[in-house]
Amino acid sequence: MSAKETFKIWQKAQNMPDYLQAQLNLLGQNQQWIDDAFGQDINFGTAGMRGKLEPGINRINLFTIGRITEGLARLIVEKGCKEKKAGVVVSFDSRYHSREFAEHAARILGFHGIQVYLFDDIRPTPELSYAVRHLKAFAGINITASHNAKEYNGYKVYGADGAQMGPADANRVFTYAQNVEDIFQVKAASIDELRSAGLLKLIGEDIDEKYLARLQTVCVNSNMIAKNASKLTIIYTPLHGTGKILYDRAFRQGGFTNVIPVPSQSIIDPEFPTTKKPNPEYRDVFDVGIKLANEKNADLIIATDPDADRMGACVRTKTGSFEVLTGNQIATLMIYYLLNNLKESQRLSNDYELITSIVSSSMPLKIAQDFGIRTKSVLTGFKFIGEEIDRMAREKDGKFLMGFEESYGYLFKPFARDKDAMQGALMFAEVAAYYASRGMTVFDGLNEIWEKYGTSYEITTAIEMPGIDGQSQMNKLMSQLRSEQLTQINGSKVVKTQDFLQQKEIVNNEIKPLTELPPANVLKYYLADETWLALRPSGTEPVIKAYVGVNQSSIAKAKSKAEQYQLTLKQLLQ
Repeated sequence: MSAKETFKIWQKAQNMPDYLQAQLNLLGQNQQWIDDAFGQDINFGTAGMRGKLEPGINRINLFTIGRITEGLARLIVEKGCKEKKAGVVVSFDSRYHSREFAEHAARILGFHGIQVYLFDDIRPTPELSYAVRHLKAFAGINITASHNAKEYNGYKVYGADGAQMGPADANRVFTYAQNVEDIFQVKAASIDELRSAGLLKLIGEDIDEKYLARLQTVCVNSNMIAKNASKLTIIYTPLHGTGKILYDRAFRQGGFTNVIPVPSQSIIDPEFPTTKKPNPEYRDVFDVGIKLANEKNADLIIATDPDADRMGACVRTKTGSFEVLTGNQIATLMIYYLLNNLKESQRLSNDYELITSIVSSSMPLKIAQDFGIRTKSVLTGFKFIGEEIDRMAREKDGKFLMGFEESYGYLFKPFARDKDAMQGALMFAEVAAYYASRGMTVFDGLNEIWEKYGTSYEITTAIEMPGIDGQSQMNKLMSQLRSEQLTQINGSKVVKTQDFLQQKEIVNNEIKPLTELPPANVLKYYLADETWLALRPSGTEPVIKAYVGVNQSSIAKAKSKAEQYQLTLKQLLQ
């Protein structure tokens, strides 16, 4: 069916909400928009789906949410009575229509006789992951678009392990959803009906208390914190999102009582009015916090994105200015602190393991290897970190110490199986307390690490390729790069190429198998000047992620060189 034909069907739908009808009438005057919004189904994979809040089958709205939930319901019914009884945990964030979508999903699942646990209000993504595990549910649904702009929303599906659903079941969900005959006639029970039948249970403070109790296990040196936390003043911003719900109790029980919220960014607001994108990797989200930090003479600012799975930080330097840290720099500080603490307490052993992604900084790996512990690099996506944690536990092989991705995701205690900004915030506060105990700033600590291990710097850029042709354009560019087999980039020789899709490694024209990880559409280049670069089409957004990591004698030189390579990658993809 053509985009035009599908658009006409939507125009005739009898149960179209007024706000969607108004958008349909306005946006439908543009043929290019019609082709994009109705030309193909929105992509759904192991990371769920994400898109603009608009009408259309390639958008996020009540009907696309309903169809994918119907797909999940059919999968659970196929699995059997045990899975239906185990049920699904449903949560949502502070975005437009998130509560509406969450309740709609709950009603569809309940219609199929599936037990539903619905959070009574907005909650952090990692708490949803914990709740799935705690309640021994079959699956979880989180309505969120994470750190995207206000125009977006999304739908994440979690498996029984609390990690995002694996490819086998995710593919089944999508197939079932594709078989829905009429997207406008997906059946749903009423909330009252489900409550009366015992199929819908509201959860909230009961799970909060248990999750907070587990958060108390994150910090590793309570004595040091007790002696030094008073030396710190921390500014915290939830960026208008779910971090507001638990941050105060989490910090206080961790021993950090001098935490000041950013008032304007602590208002739950789907407009995210203080920033274009509520993403803690961008400096502008810290502008309001920096102003407050200067007024309060604070040492650092911690930010969590609207669904509180990503955590960013901005720290004061010796000159009094503030420096926004990258996700890799934050991870570097954390792993160095954790390993030092283990060593000083004589608990360091070589069976500890650091897990990271193939596009994250090599610096934490270098530090881990220096301390003699194991390291593991996995594909991008925290579910792969979760899989390695599960393998270690199942095979009784090693002790999990830390998992991280360069995109500001961290995990220390595996009671959740997704990146957890609450855990990250507590650990970073502990790192700050450690350096305060030594009369140092956090940025002093980072410089100390660079002096010992060399200066590394990484940049990640999202190169947008929007529109209905975006996915095919990304695939075409990646195929072209594979066929060209680059021999030099920006004048530096390519000494090794890793193609994770074709599962091969090329060194000096010799091809070797690269089969330790599942296939993934990622190209990674290692250069003669110790630079590495990687390209990866995103699974949830119409962008190619371009990664650069360099090693230089100073941070200024490293930044300059990384920026040059990023420019080269952008030109390469034009």
